[in-house]
Amino acid sequence: MKLYYKAGACSLASHIVLEETGLPYETEAVDLKTKVTASGADFMQINAKGYVPALVLDTGELLTEGPAILQYLADRVPEKKLVPADGTLERYRLQSWLTFIGTELHRSCTPFFSPASGDAWKAAAMANLERRLDYTNGELAGKAYLLCDGFSVADAYLFTVLSWMPYVKIDLSRWSNLTAFQARVAARPAVQAALKAEGLA
Repeated sequence: MKLYYKAGACSLASHIVLEETGLPYETEAVDLKTKVTASGADFMQINAKGYVPALVLDTGELLTEGPAILQYLADRVPEKKLVPADGTLERYRLQSWLTFIGTELHRSCTPFFSPASGDAWKAAAMANLERRLDYTNGELAGKAYLLCDGFSVADAYLFTVLSWMPYVKIDLSRWSNLTAFQARVAARPAVQAALKAEGLA
């Protein structure tokens, strides 16, 4: 498998999960502005959507969209218990978290990374982020991870999005459960390996 990524972007979650699985894989960085990969390839020819993550499977097929990639990878190694079993209520809770992180946290960061964003859009996004961080902080009270069964792919995604908060100018120290969560996830060997590989450690 080969993961196309941008350092520190949402593709970091897929990178972390690849490390957690222990499956063999390669990576290649992408310049999202020029759409050129580190080897000089036209990324648009690899992924017509033009963004990361993009995972080329051993069959040569392409899989895109972070939540789909995360679940695909975890399902390859069920013994690692990175996702609950398919068809269980806990699996749907996982999917609920992946959707929440993607649509409420990840998406609300978009205006802060876009030069064209106006102040009103940023203010609305900031208010939404703060409400959603309040909620997530409460959900982590007394818990190590988002689901009861331990570290899951949703935690990799949440860790990645929370790592953007310094760029958004949000001080996570206001939410003690979130800061404890970030420290806990950051200490995992797979996370350290992914961060180091992306030049972020």
